[in-house]
Amino acid sequence: MLERLPARLSLYWRVFATGLSFLVFGIGGLLLRVAVFPVLNVLVRQPERRVTAARTVIRLAFRSYVDLMRALGVLRYEVRGIEKLDRGGLLILANHPTLIDTVFLMAFVKNADCIVKGALWNNPFTRGPVRAAGYINNEGGAELVDDCIASLRRGNNLIVFPEGTRTPADGVISMKRGAANIAVRGARDVTPVLIRCEPPTLGKGEKWWRVPPRRVLIRIDVQDDLAVAACTDAAASEVMAARQLTEFLQNYFTGKCQSHA
Repeated sequence: MLERLPARLSLYWRVFATGLSFLVFGIGGLLLRVAVFPVLNVLVRQPERRVTAARTVIRLAFRSYVDLMRALGVLRYEVRGIEKLDRGGLLILANHPTLIDTVFLMAFVKNADCIVKGALWNNPFTRGPVRAAGYINNEGGAELVDDCIASLRRGNNLIVFPEGTRTPADGVISMKRGAANIAVRGARDVTPVLIRCEPPTLGKGEKWWRVPPRRVLIRIDVQDDLAVAACTDAAASEVMAARQLTEFLQNYFTGKCQSHA
């Protein structure tokens, strides 16, 4: 329907629909906190089962949310290789071009765990879901890597953005060493996910109302696992192994050592 609207009217609608989407996200997070998770705490007494149930609720809510954005004409999306995520204990590493990358991955990954910013633990719209789901607080300091490895060993699928933040406007990807430390110390292979947003929107420093001239297409490509040992076997220490793996991931996500699907 939006394709048949005049370009200016389509743009105005997508600005409105984007704002509405963010409003729905905030209200939904608040409702989960005050209405859903308190009931879950009463009905499910065993902590591990309660965390699993909370993550399922969040996954279904996020899946409904991305489908709402599609129905409103904010975006389209394509997910390829999703069957590769039907396992447990995966270390999922993804690039981070947009604000909603986390929402998309959490919508499609079962039993997902992730690292969240400490500020989200006190945000009235997000603290209910992130605490109920037992996500990992990034203010854990030196224990953060150990917390991530423990999560993987429990069979959770851990989603990590190795850049640590969204890709800057110049498109230059710069990997931090945290993800590599998790892979090396946890002896865990990597499941890479390539995310592309065309045309770019909701990037680092961008205002939400500056929508592109046409509807956005989010492409999510789940790649084959990367064997960490192939990058680190020759390293003299875990520190050197993490450094080598970070360099490899830098080249991988910038397309220097693989071709994008």
